[in-house]
Amino acid sequence: MNILDNTGVQSHPTSLICVLSTLPLPPPVQLYDFSSICHRSRSNSRIYLLVEYSCECFGTFFVAEVQVHAMSGHGHGHGGGHSHGCCECDHEPAERGVEYELYRRIDIEKLQCLNESRDGDGKLVFKPWDQRTDRTKFVESDADEELLFNIPFTGSVKLKGIIIAGEDDESHPAEMRLFKNIPQMSFDDTSREPEQAFRLNRDPLAELEYPTKIARFSNVEHLSIHISRNFGAESTRVYYIGLRGEFTQAHRHEVTICNYEAAANPADHKVESITPQTQFIS
Repeated sequence: MNILDNTGVQSHPTSLICVLSTLPLPPPVQLYDFSSICHRSRSNSRIYLLVEYSCECFGTFFVAEVQVHAMSGHGHGHGGGHSHGCCECDHEPAERGVEYELYRRIDIEKLQCLNESRDGDGKLVFKPWDQRTDRTKFVESDADEELLFNIPFTGSVKLKGIIIAGEDDESHPAEMRLFKNIPQMSFDDTSREPEQAFRLNRDPLAELEYPTKIARFSNVEHLSIHISRNFGAESTRVYYIGLRGEFTQAHRHEVTICNYEAAANPADHKVESITPQTQFIS
């Protein structure tokens, strides 16, 4: 059984394989290691969870769990999903929605989406958690399948995870590349190495989270999301982009400007006249 990280590179963690060898998992099953707390992949209507634990007695170990999940509206599996499974399974939806409120920290008037088919639509996909499946607000690419979001924040962000939802067809984004602190980024700039890249899965219900490398995404004041390709359609459609992380308000420092004179100009200063008094001593 192969275990892939979020770059598609095979790895074989010894402690992970020890647990997997005890599981009667029905094929086909794909398991992905994202170096995060929870690891998840889907096959048909089952969810396979690998939860990582760490303690002083046993060190790092993994516990595998299989849960039944009703897949409504589409019959294909989401193999290869990069997700933060513990958030979906252990938290109530309303509680999880609180974690995805970084959209409130976006300077929405300055947000740009390059190659959008209609001006301003790129701003619509950054919306509240309870509107993530709303199909009335979306952005669609214009000339080709690429989209580039330039997202300025009103402070400093530590980005921990991203959810991106599209249509359940070939127009869904298939690859996402992340850049930080490059304001006014253009498609010419996307040739450089990204901070992190993901191979995406079709996720019309906005359930799969892609965990970022937090060390690389601390102190983010500007985030660029490059959708480089989809699953084969002429254009790409996005309904929701959710950002999870921590926000720190930017502090404004007032500066006092002082002018100092190299030499005093008597004409600029009023001096009271003093009448000298002389006393003679006889």
